[in-house]
Amino acid sequence: MSETRMQVGIVGAGPAGLMLARLLGQAGIACVVVERQSCAHVAGRIRAGVLERGSVALLERAAVADRLVNEGLIHEGVELVVGDARLRIDFQALCGGSVTVYGQTEITRDLNATHAAAGTLVLYECSAVAVHDVRDGPARLRCRHGGAVREFVCDYIAGCDGYHGVSRTSIPATVRREFERVYPIGWLGVLADTPPVAPELVYARHARGFALCSMRSSVRSRYYVQVPADEPLEAWSDQRFWDELRARLPAALADVIVTGPAIEKSIAPLRSFVSEPMQYGRLFLAGDAAHIVPPTGAKGLNLALADVAVLAEALIAQFRDGDDTLLESYSMRCLDRVWRAERFSWWFTGLTHALDGDAFAERLQQAEFDHLANSHAAQQTFAESYCGALAV
Repeated sequence: MSETRMQVGIVGAGPAGLMLARLLGQAGIACVVVERQSCAHVAGRIRAGVLERGSVALLERAAVADRLVNEGLIHEGVELVVGDARLRIDFQALCGGSVTVYGQTEITRDLNATHAAAGTLVLYECSAVAVHDVRDGPARLRCRHGGAVREFVCDYIAGCDGYHGVSRTSIPATVRREFERVYPIGWLGVLADTPPVAPELVYARHARGFALCSMRSSVRSRYYVQVPADEPLEAWSDQRFWDELRARLPAALADVIVTGPAIEKSIAPLRSFVSEPMQYGRLFLAGDAAHIVPPTGAKGLNLALADVAVLAEALIAQFRDGDDTLLESYSMRCLDRVWRAERFSWWFTGLTHALDGDAFAERLQQAEFDHLANSHAAQQTFAESYCGALAV
């Protein structure tokens, strides 16, 4: 077994892990990234595509935003639809904000290219990934890679390996406190090389269920419809999907949808989840390893990037100045933002989805929408939360 000294070990090569490695690398801090899946698998995962200004600024700071600046779509509002009623939330007018549509797959691609050029040690297709001795240190990150067992002796380890990774469960169950709400629904998503039906995202609530019209570019669309959590994917042909999407939209939108063959189709379950604390000894959790939000509020990727921005700042202060103040407060600083994002995503999911199936709940949803439509203050709060203007 080979043993290598490393300042920071990072578990997970998704956007959070790769971004943390980039920020540390810019500061001259030696790190290794260990990932169970192949590079192609990670790069091909279809995920979020809406970036807050803070996320865009972080990508610019990391010098990985050239394609984003050239290809990202800046949106200054979103549209909410209930039946035939349509309400545009004007981010610019309400809070001076905007969001940028740029797919997570593209961010991963940009980060991988930058790490390849910089010579960052990123190990894909690792098995038997394990974290040891994080309580007192030195921490050890062990894996099998290329047929050999490798062990990295680290000052700190960052767990960016998602909900099913090993990092969170490396914190003793007696220390962890987990909060979870599992929704009885999922999002059936289709990616198609067709022009978007609208210039901005459209969130639609209908008696048949929720629908979302989104995009990845001016020629690639991403659409979703609400389905039961246990819905079999094979039950949905392309034609059935397009018919159902049209049925949940007002005629003015349904009539102009351009359909085409799905180049990707999947069902994502909806869950709200938080694990506290986000640090234990020399182990720090970031992104989905510590928290998950329903995709309705477009917060998941933005929260993950915010986590690693805070963690990078804290690690740099420790290595450069010997100041561990920011490291000690990492969990508290992140969780304040996390819980506000959980609240917004939970509220927005409840506003737009068919969840309870009773007349009382439906009337409350309608009253909530009417309040939003008629209250400048409510719209401003929505805009600030969606755009991240309140550091959600």
